[in-house]
Amino acid sequence: MANLKELRGRINSVKSTRKITQAMKMVAAAKLRRAQSQAEAARPYAERMARMLASLGQAVVGNPDAPKLLVGTGADRVHLLVVVTGDRGLAGPFNTNVGRFARARIRELEAEGKTVKVMTVGRKGAAYLKREFASRFVGEVSFQGKKRVGFEDANEIATRVTAMLEAGEFDVCTLIYNRFRSVISQVPTAQQLIPAELPEAAPAAGDAQGQPGAWYEYEPDEATILAQLLPKNLAIQVYRAMLENSAGFFGSQMNAMDNATRNAGDMINKLTLTYNRTRQANITRELIEIISGAEAL
Repeated sequence: MANLKELRGRINSVKSTRKITQAMKMVAAAKLRRAQSQAEAARPYAERMARMLASLGQAVVGNPDAPKLLVGTGADRVHLLVVVTGDRGLAGPFNTNVGRFARARIRELEAEGKTVKVMTVGRKGAAYLKREFASRFVGEVSFQGKKRVGFEDANEIATRVTAMLEAGEFDVCTLIYNRFRSVISQVPTAQQLIPAELPEAAPAAGDAQGQPGAWYEYEPDEATILAQLLPKNLAIQVYRAMLENSAGFFGSQMNAMDNATRNAGDMINKLTLTYNRTRQANITRELIEIISGAEAL
């Protein structure tokens, strides 16, 4: 059994740890509010961009000169997975969940005979996936130490992916990230970027009774607009994933630090109880020794 000095040291150590976890929880909560608002604000823009692509893409999708960002290379042999995770830990299962999701996707594609290449955004994702798939890596991006990640950072990643596509290094590109749902729920999500997924264009207002919707005329032509819109859409989707990932990270970290703080409190209570029992046992033993010595005299 530990002596009183050791127990006091352990209690003080756990109290210091609890102060740290409490501070980290408060910092994560403050950052979460900003990250959540940014992620929620980016969703409508990204969805409208997808809707616009649906309208424009249908006009040129059958054209042999259609942009590769829209229709891909026409093959389905080489898949590029862009996996977005955090640069830091202490966030519960946040990074592990998306890493497992990416690992399962890699195994599934390779079981189908596909060639898989991996690009990671975030230090933790690279460390997790390199244990098993180091030979598949074609790039790593980390923003560790950078105070704020902006659209220009996402644009750099999108530019790099576009260059790889033009060089014929892959046929299909899929973005994997944690979609923020709530503070306690982040959902690993796979979103195909190239070829662009073209959902059916949304019906125009006023055609709920099945009447023909509005027709849009574009100036200049659809192909010219797509040449500008597709690279921007790629950067926007990557940026949206990074914002969703950031909000999910801080939500998961806040929850993890809250659990750690409560666990530290429980441990302090148990150690304090053990300390008091040990102290009382020492006092009782000393009293018995004194009484026994007095009787012996």
